Amino acid sequence: MNVHLCYTLRNLILAAVLTISFASSALARDRALFVDLNSKEATDLGTLGGDYSSASGINDTGQVVGYSVTDKGSEHAFITGPNGAGMTDLGTLGGDYSSASGINNAGQVVGYSDTASGQRHAFITGPNGVGMKDLGTLGGTSSWANGINNTGQVVGFSTADVGFRAFITDPYGAGMTDLGTLGGVEVSASGINEGGQVAGSSGTANGQYHAFITGPNGAGMTDLGTLGGDYGAANGINDAGQVVGVSELVNGLPHAFIAGPYSAGMTDLGSLGGGYSTALGINDAGQVVGESGSGPGQGHAFITGANGADMADLSAVVNLPTGFTHFSGANAINDHGQLAAVGAVIPEPEMYAMLLLGLGLIGFLARGRATA
Repeated sequence: MNVHLCYTLRNLILAAVLTISFASSALARDRALFVDLNSKEATDLGTLGGDYSSASGINDTGQVVGYSVTDKGSEHAFITGPNGAGMTDLGTLGGDYSSASGINNAGQVVGYSDTASGQRHAFITGPNGVGMKDLGTLGGTSSWANGINNTGQVVGFSTADVGFRAFITDPYGAGMTDLGTLGGVEVSASGINEGGQVAGSSGTANGQYHAFITGPNGAGMTDLGTLGGDYGAANGINDAGQVVGVSELVNGLPHAFIAGPYSAGMTDLGSLGGGYSTALGINDAGQVVGESGSGPGQGHAFITGANGADMADLSAVVNLPTGFTHFSGANAINDHGQLAAVGAVIPEPEMYAMLLLGLGLIGFLARGRATA
């Protein structure tokens, strides 16, 4: 065979192999899971008709919220019944997209959705996810709701005249008040407890980004600092005022932390290996859940004991459902030992066929190199 033609063919085959590899990775999708630490079992919540879903919040009755791809290819917010039973599409504010971030014990859901005009706005629903109300913005075009307490106070962030600003609402999602900043422009609120204390992240006057906690009803803002680096972000708060999130270490690695109660110190929760960890949720006993591994999207779900002690891989604590390889993340935990989590699905047979084809082509390339 002509040498030039041989190498051209090999390059084409290599391109095909890489295409197959990337396509196979894209086909690997997570699915939302309801996890019960008491029974040590996890339940696949399924989807709204598409090929993947994600669970982001859970209340004390075990109602789970998140988002899923529909049978038409759109992403929509969902809510389940108690103990993760069933999955109901929450619809949108008029656009094609919505996602649920949090839920209180009455089943009021918050999140964000595209409107009919194409803007993205924060929303709140009535009890058990009924009805979806646009919360508006702080003057900009977009807003996102991230947390809600049992009085219906909602927190999140919104575009404003300059940058992003964190907000808190009155009960039942009424009004929207700017929480201020730690000196910078970009601010986000991620969680709220029953006393109205808010946890979030803010730019500082010296250009860093730090986690914060407020007083009751969002009053005041206290800098929680970092684990030694320039960056920190709070992702959750419990009724004792303990805050969890992620922060840079002195060496730049991001690690999960727990702080408090009431802003007292910040403790490194460590990792499961690989250097990366982030804490995403906490219950009133101080049990923390999150993700750890070699990097975002490449980790395993973790859970700790009370007050953030003894991080463990969730796969070592709870049985995986059939068809899953591992728990890839845990986003929320209630006071009854139930979690909203996600798991990596075992590839379908057609994906394996694609991978085998790729391996066969790689073998052909290797033989070609040996004989050229």
